[in-house]
Amino acid sequence: MAPHPGIDTDAIKEKARKDLLDLLEGVRGKKNLVIEQSLAGPIGLFVKFTALQDYGVDKVFFLENDNLDTSQKNVVFLASGEKAAQCIATAEQIKRLQQKSTIEHEVSVIWVPRRTLVSNKILEEAGVLGDISVEALPLHFVPLDDDVLTLAWDDPIGDLYLRKDPTSIFLAAQALMPIQHRYGLFPRIIGKGDNARRLMELLLRMRSEVSADEKPTTSRRGMMPSATIESLIIIDREVDMATPLLTQLTYEGLIDEMFGIKNNQAEIDTSIIGQAPGQQPKAQSDAPQQQGLKRKIQLDSTDKLYNQLRDANFAIVGPLLNKVARRLAGEYESRHGAKSTSELREFVNKLPGYQAEQQSLKTHTNLTEEALKHTQTDIFNRVLEVQQNLVSGSDPSSQHDTIEELIARDLPLTTILRLLCLESTISGGLRPKDLDNFKRLILHAYGYQHLLTLHNLEKMGLLVSRTAANPFYIPVGGGGGGSAGESKITNYNALRKNLRLIVDEVNEQDPNDIAYVYSGYAPLSVRLVQSIIQKQHLLNLIRGPSSDTPSAATQGWQGFEDVLKSVRGETFSKVQKGDEAAVKARHMLMGSGKEKTVVVMFLGGITRTEIAALRFVGKGLEGRRRVVVCTTGVISGKEFVGCAVERGDFGRG
Repeated sequence: MAPHPGIDTDAIKEKARKDLLDLLEGVRGKKNLVIEQSLAGPIGLFVKFTALQDYGVDKVFFLENDNLDTSQKNVVFLASGEKAAQCIATAEQIKRLQQKSTIEHEVSVIWVPRRTLVSNKILEEAGVLGDISVEALPLHFVPLDDDVLTLAWDDPIGDLYLRKDPTSIFLAAQALMPIQHRYGLFPRIIGKGDNARRLMELLLRMRSEVSADEKPTTSRRGMMPSATIESLIIIDREVDMATPLLTQLTYEGLIDEMFGIKNNQAEIDTSIIGQAPGQQPKAQSDAPQQQGLKRKIQLDSTDKLYNQLRDANFAIVGPLLNKVARRLAGEYESRHGAKSTSELREFVNKLPGYQAEQQSLKTHTNLTEEALKHTQTDIFNRVLEVQQNLVSGSDPSSQHDTIEELIARDLPLTTILRLLCLESTISGGLRPKDLDNFKRLILHAYGYQHLLTLHNLEKMGLLVSRTAANPFYIPVGGGGGGSAGESKITNYNALRKNLRLIVDEVNEQDPNDIAYVYSGYAPLSVRLVQSIIQKQHLLNLIRGPSSDTPSAATQGWQGFEDVLKSVRGETFSKVQKGDEAAVKARHMLMGSGKEKTVVVMFLGGITRTEIAALRFVGKGLEGRRRVVVCTTGVISGKEFVGCAVERGDFGRG
């Protein structure tokens, strides 16, 4: 199959692989590799350990374990140049290696994604900068799938919204620039949110810097609007803090909620999914030991069955698995009907595929059974009921008794915080009396160290007093420079109606709207994307069929200017132009009827359920547009509030 004329994720993967292997090849002979743990997963997506061995890597150590041995003269450190803590750990280990080892080591440091002044200063102060070789691996976007690219930033929420560190915005701009170099400028950059605007301004500044550095003889193709990419849509996570707090109800989202998915892999207890194929099952007496064993399973589109299941609402996964099981059983039985050797040979040739599918079916059936046990518990349903009541606009105070009961039942702190933050986000804060009561209950139940947790959540704007949040602040007039007005918070009460966030009748079996992913709630973040690329569909959904609705994506936010005043942050739509004569000539040569790519960039992270919703939007545009999702990281609700939780234990109340 020929690659899509838009963004080629295989080319991005291959470039990252080549860049890393070229750097390793530059260190002659056998070498030990010391890698930062958070980089091991993303790097494993495009290069396997066997390939590293082919390029001289003998042993691999995690930087955090601090257990490097002296078995090889050559030592290569691979760590983030953006994080001071990792730079200090690297410098200390190099210094200790030089002092304690009896042989003279040749040390190389590869900073990801760039070499920084801070990393240089730390190495210099440790007294090792002059003795080592320093390189950079420009690893930006890593493809999780052919339609999802991630920066794999370790803590996309905490860095941007808790510590107010803008590094991820700069790295997002650096990652998007090579796409413009290869495919041409984004013809239009559209976005919502203050951080989204900062990213847009960075992209424009980087473009002007490239133009200033360009020689007259250099090709101008990179500075012309793209013929294959239609637009870049930037969504700041801050505009929709409620969606990640909800329990994800797609198959992939629920697995992420229960077990966690990192870099397309999940660690599952072998008592749930069994041993890996080829391994002998344990004896009955070993059952207690087997209980604690975990097995990593790959969860991506290479597994055809998983590709069918992952974006479906969990309610229909059982019937889908049953259908696949019946089909496989029928295909196995077909061997008895083979009347000739050619028919039998054909069956034997297909057998490895059947066996792989059978193993995949077994794994996902076991996972579904475990998830079913989880979703049928009283606790799960009480939590889900509170969430759905809050998003549908019920009186928040009517949910307080249930939340207090859940605290008394000692639920995980992150579950309680998600409910309280959801109420605060949707209602514009909690009443001061209620907030003080819940703070007291949390400190008594979970420990006084969580004074720091509550402070962090307030700093992020997730758990605030209603008076401080001022929920009814919505500006009257639009701002200048193409801005449709700014709000200090997102007014979900207004948007519930204006963007049809709640859909009462949801067909999970054959969905006709993105609301199926949360069984009736349409993620605001994806509704905003729809207001740009699916205007007709969205306006028909809100107002009923109409003939005078705008449909061209190049119109940006047109038709939704008033609605956007209820959404937090700045609104912008910027057209990038190039040499007009060259643009016209290229459009005449290439035509305009081809499918174009829409790049959707989520700053601050995206949930797997939102990715499923965007894929659903993409299916509705098939043949005209292809949606590619870019993000600083893939997150879950647990991680969303987890970055604020104080890990120190100062005693329980």
